[in-house]
Amino acid sequence: MEQMRNVTLKQLRALAAVIETGTVTAAARLLNVTPPAVTMQVQLLEDQMGLPLLDRAGDRFQPSDAGREIIAAVARIERALADCGAALDAMKGLDAGRVSVGIVSTAKYFAPSALGVFARSHPGIDVALVVGNREEIVAALRGDAVDVAIMGRPPLDMEVDKSPIGEHPHIIVAPADHPLAGRRIAPSDLAGVTFLVREPGSGTRTLMERFFQDAGVTPRVGMEIGSNETIKQAVIAGLGLAFISAHTVAAEVADGRLAVLDVEGLPVVRQWFVVKRSAKRLTPPAAALNDFLAQRGAEFLPRPLAPLESGRRRGGGKG
Repeated sequence: MEQMRNVTLKQLRALAAVIETGTVTAAARLLNVTPPAVTMQVQLLEDQMGLPLLDRAGDRFQPSDAGREIIAAVARIERALADCGAALDAMKGLDAGRVSVGIVSTAKYFAPSALGVFARSHPGIDVALVVGNREEIVAALRGDAVDVAIMGRPPLDMEVDKSPIGEHPHIIVAPADHPLAGRRIAPSDLAGVTFLVREPGSGTRTLMERFFQDAGVTPRVGMEIGSNETIKQAVIAGLGLAFISAHTVAAEVADGRLAVLDVEGLPVVRQWFVVKRSAKRLTPPAAALNDFLAQRGAEFLPRPLAPLESGRRRGGGKG
């Protein structure tokens, strides 16, 4: 207990940054200080603790057992500071403040429009946008790096409050002149067809794998691509098919560059949600944005594509 009395927040954040990034140089960039300054703060902290807090694994650092205990305490401290900041911001009301919103990459086809309307209605509020795949956005929620998040499947491993925004259909698209276009087909008809897929950690990738697993089909994976935009262009170029959010391809289908395949069991329909960590106290601006997305978010979803009306199926909510 005594050794913790003189610990500083600067020392704790230096240790946390080294553990997060794996190197002193990267930690220095993250904290906007010099590498010797990071090293000094970590050494001071180790001297006060009387224990090594870092172990070297190859060219990277990882926490020792003592380091893991310190990092757990740092996370609790950062959450307490965030809650304190939220309480202080609450005293300022809705006229000013900052809201950080995390969105899974598929939601970037509608979320910015919704956030733009909110921002214009509240010009004193600064809205910051963080885009990532599902795993990255869940991690941002857990670490309070974002106030609220827009995603298709709320996390199950932490307590969250969620409000539905609207339906999120998933389909299979092909080049407009593909021989399977315009035909009613079974999932088994796609067994030998090449698919372009998102990276592991993507909700769309997980949902695709579950769909084909349920159908008893193993798709041929041609390329792993971390961007919906690149996947769309690759499909248009004839490099393969894609299981993808209908919201991401609405424009390309409408102008005839992509075709929606009429596959039994599709579309798989999930829900979009706005999500917050249950224990997180939202500032008035963040609470206002959360309510805005829950009440009006559906207005900004792309219009359903006509081919989606056949074979509609409720999805398991992978996001």
